[in-house]
Amino acid sequence: MTVVLLVWVVPQFEALFRGFGADLPAFTRLVLDLSDFVRDRGVWLFAGIAFGIGGFIAVRKRSPQFRRLIDRLSLKIPVIGTILEKAAYARYARTLSTMFAAGVPLVEALESVAGATGNIIFEEAVLEMRDQVASGQQLQLAMQQAELFPNMMVQMVATGEEAGTLDSMLAKVADFYEEEVDNTIDSLSSLLEPFIMVVLGVLVGGLVIAMYLPIFQLGQVV
Repeated sequence: MTVVLLVWVVPQFEALFRGFGADLPAFTRLVLDLSDFVRDRGVWLFAGIAFGIGGFIAVRKRSPQFRRLIDRLSLKIPVIGTILEKAAYARYARTLSTMFAAGVPLVEALESVAGATGNIIFEEAVLEMRDQVASGQQLQLAMQQAELFPNMMVQMVATGEEAGTLDSMLAKVADFYEEEVDNTIDSLSSLLEPFIMVVLGVLVGGLVIAMYLPIFQLGQVV
């Protein structure tokens, strides 16, 4: 909406303002200059943004070190990091539960689960856990040593291993964290809605005020 106003609507007002024969308000002049910039260099600006995003994605895919840095930093972002972390728990538990219930050996299942976590920090940890399980260690001890999984999750896995119900315990863990992720996203959406409305109001309202401000002062000009 803002780009449409700057590219097609604001120039119409600019042509009208030329006939006023008076200096325009600073706010209006700023919006007109912004409109000229978007029309003259907007294509290059958006092309640069698209190129930057494409380059970021390409480098992230090809460089494990860069991906590791980004994934580690993403887990530290307030609120967002918590969502990503809980989502990784849920994917890990759900995928491992499904594969283990289907009769896939635990070592092979962990190898497949590693890529399903969606984060290279968890992926590398699960692959390390696979090696430990392959050497005879219990899954719950391997998870505990990884220092990525919450204590509740480790205890649920330990109970499942001892009772022979690992798949059902992992399914319960997955249900819990999937619900946690859904609730957190719903809460975040509710908090963001007023903020988004304020931002939209400031953007569109600011453009409207900037365009009509000279018209309000037209009586003084005459």
